[in-house]
Amino acid sequence: MPAKNFHVRQAAVSALRAWAKGHDYAETLIERHAQRRKLSSSDRGLLQAILFGVLRHRRLLDHWIGKLRHGKLDADTRDILRVGLCQILILNIPDHAAVNETVEAGKTSVRSLINAVLRKAILSRKRLMDELEDLPPAALHSHPDWLFNRWKKTFGNAKAIAIMEWNNQPAETFFRLNPLAPTTEPIPGEVVHHAPDYLALDGPLPTQLLAAGNIYIQDPATRHSVELLNPRAGEKILDACAAPGGKAFLIAAALGGGKGLVCTDSNEKRLPRLRENLTRLHIAADEISVHDWRHPAPEKYLAAFDAILLDVPCSNTGVIRRRVDVRWRLQPSDIDDLAKIQTEILTHAIPCLRPGGRIVYSTCSIEESENLRLIEVFITAHPEVRLIRTIQITPQENGTDGAFAALLEISS
Repeated sequence: MPAKNFHVRQAAVSALRAWAKGHDYAETLIERHAQRRKLSSSDRGLLQAILFGVLRHRRLLDHWIGKLRHGKLDADTRDILRVGLCQILILNIPDHAAVNETVEAGKTSVRSLINAVLRKAILSRKRLMDELEDLPPAALHSHPDWLFNRWKKTFGNAKAIAIMEWNNQPAETFFRLNPLAPTTEPIPGEVVHHAPDYLALDGPLPTQLLAAGNIYIQDPATRHSVELLNPRAGEKILDACAAPGGKAFLIAAALGGGKGLVCTDSNEKRLPRLRENLTRLHIAADEISVHDWRHPAPEKYLAAFDAILLDVPCSNTGVIRRRVDVRWRLQPSDIDDLAKIQTEILTHAIPCLRPGGRIVYSTCSIEESENLRLIEVFITAHPEVRLIRTIQITPQENGTDGAFAALLEISS
């Protein structure tokens, strides 16, 4: 008979194989495999802990595999060993469960090998841990060398290491209260001291409050760009890259509703979710439509808005704690390519402001080339644009996701 929870380990291995082939992001794979195997909520939680743990510590796990097993390994067996070692050495799951149930996830031909390696890891645990201090920082904290070196150049060695350490911690779940749909129901969370409208989840997800639109899951770092934009009732405001709707929600909350709010997104397939989220949050925007801001704006948008929020596509290096596979998918050239797209979007949005209007450019990146450096280059080329203020949130220092926002004004 298979071990009781072997299907969770099998699901984790299957998800890792799909992830390695580039089929989907980790969050989507968890949901898909949990539904496919009809996992209970506790088993789904275990699946997420294992998959996220493997992706967060992938480089370190491979280092340990190299110490414990000499010779070639096929991709499936390596993933099974990653799953097993993550449980034993990272998650501290009881040894007997980690070994027995992971071994069952392998083919008969490799079960003895998997069993031997995992039991060797248990016997060698102290030595493996003692040797960690000799590893280079990027290997110890499972980040690509190029990314660590980039952060070291920008922030210094100590801060770069602190960012990597932060990225390997499980992400808290935060949510914001919806002033457009207040509730008297008790809310299971602790108020975030520097963001009083936000709470850190304490206990299970309050699904009824979510479904009713009384709350919205959102990191406190999201608020900075909208606070900088400072939407005011009676204004016409564009959220240019709006899906899935988190910042549109904040704009509408500041406006007292959706009147005056126009939302666009470059991907038509994301619009249904945007509409669904806004409806659930009791927001009726004036317009929701598709537009790719890498191209010039429709004529009806020219000089039409008092304020514009540009939450542009970015590298996501400020949210690696939450999006655990970003570090392995991202390449240095991607950041340069994104900076070109971000500049195009900003260039095409500026003409949509009325004289004296304002625009907030925002990312969830901590890369200078996507943030302040890009803005400085842009305003040098556009003397009609003035930089008013910037905010840079580094995650490990602020205890939230990383974010950048710049407030720009157009000449009257």
